[in-house]
Amino acid sequence: MTTESSPLTTHVLNTSHGVPAARMSLSLHRLDSELKIWTMLNVTTTNEDGRCPGLISQAAFVPGMYKLRFETGSYWDSLGQDSFYPYAEVVFNISESKQKIHVPLLMTRFSYSTYRGS
Repeated sequence: MTTESSPLTTHVLNTSHGVPAARMSLSLHRLDSELKIWTMLNVTTTNEDGRCPGLISQAAFVPGMYKLRFETGSYWDSLGQDSFYPYAEVVFNISESKQKIHVPLLMTRFSYSTYRGS
């Protein structure tokens, strides 16, 4: 049985230690353009490679504004380390639902960066 691959992917990297950020909680949300409120679409955890397969189905991936919320503070706490950011939210627009989007998060305890990949 084949599972449909998600049109939206992420990869979280702990660049302080040079390893994937395994077992980090994150959530995916879409903005309701009429009500101006965020709707949670998925809550998941990164796998051992720092990835989250199956974030959203192709059918549910419609144009709009989305955000990924990464629970960075809890991740660092689980490693026995403090951090500056309790979470990181990456907000982005999807105009074409047929495109493949990759949103990686590169992080340390005191910084993070992201970019649009494919």
